[in-house]
Amino acid sequence: MIEKVKQSFIEKFGENGEILSFFSPGRVNLIGEHIDYNGGYVFPCALTIGTYGVVSKRNDNIIRCYSLNFESEGIIEVKIDDLKYDKNDNWVNYVKAVIWAFKEKGFNIEKGFDFVCFGTIPNGSGLSSSASLEVLIGKILIDLNNIDMSMQDLALISQFAENKFIGVNCGIMDQFAIAMGKKDNAIFLNTNTLEYKYAPIKLDGMKIVIGNTNKKRGLADSKYNERREECENSLAEIKKIKNINSLADLTPQDFEEIKHILKNPLWEKRVKHVVYENDRTKKAYQYLKEHKILEFGKLLNESHKSLKEYYEVTGIELDTLVEISLNQEGTIGSRMTGAGFGGCTVSIVKEEFVEKFIKNVSTKYEEKIGYKADFYVAEIGDAPKQI
Repeated sequence: MIEKVKQSFIEKFGENGEILSFFSPGRVNLIGEHIDYNGGYVFPCALTIGTYGVVSKRNDNIIRCYSLNFESEGIIEVKIDDLKYDKNDNWVNYVKAVIWAFKEKGFNIEKGFDFVCFGTIPNGSGLSSSASLEVLIGKILIDLNNIDMSMQDLALISQFAENKFIGVNCGIMDQFAIAMGKKDNAIFLNTNTLEYKYAPIKLDGMKIVIGNTNKKRGLADSKYNERREECENSLAEIKKIKNINSLADLTPQDFEEIKHILKNPLWEKRVKHVVYENDRTKKAYQYLKEHKILEFGKLLNESHKSLKEYYEVTGIELDTLVEISLNQEGTIGSRMTGAGFGGCTVSIVKEEFVEKFIKNVSTKYEEKIGYKADFYVAEIGDAPKQI
């Protein structure tokens, strides 16, 4: 794959200067959905699909960018000293965002670069193509400018870029899971304190299968901000009677005792999802440590039900894909993953049934929805690196 990107780089920009190659993974969240902005636990892992980048440093302040995913956009040129959001710059706004964030945090970025990238993450799938690109650019800036920065700090600066430059009020999970990825491990992350533990994923005889609904997530951003607001309002209400910092500070028992104070029934449903999902995520970490895969699968099913009934972020495509998946021989568990309203599902499937699973689910999904879903047998990958 990287050779294809390198060849494109040479065609577009020539072979002047040192040419460096990089890779940044995508991510999937196994469980703990819509928790990262509510101060609880998430359980993501980096993937072996992601974003490849080839770069060469320039001697001026110009950045020239080309993407094999958006070839019709051509080469987009911007300047380091003129970093403003411009919708005409399309995907290059993410490149600008990270450079801007580095500069805002006091890092000296003076020289530009030529850059070609190619992402193997489907756009709009909910597997974090934007965060993958952000962390890739951050890793490139670190290496080109000899910056001393931990991968955890890179995750934080990438989140800052998306929040403040792009204007998406995301939590820390996506950037953290990508920057801190470790092969064959998921990350049990406390989004409130950023304390984390790696959990070896030993799915003996089983595979993680990601199903992409191919429904573009048009509603996701507006509904995401709506859900955040509902959670913030609920938290303010609960704080009147209970000393907590975030909704995830509540245990299920706490919730059952105080839920009556939430006068808005919608808020009660939202808080119920957050509290019980956070509890499920803690159990998931424990079950995987103890190799209790069947119990882990049940938690995935409960998670999807909660996201459908209480958080209301699924939709016909995701619900259909999960329902069909759960009716297949060899399926241990299945749920939506990501922001919702489209995007992807994650299923645990016995290895000998994976081929049959993909064939059957694909056929039945197309019959019901009218277009195809795509499937990926996920491998858990490493953090971003120069290759």
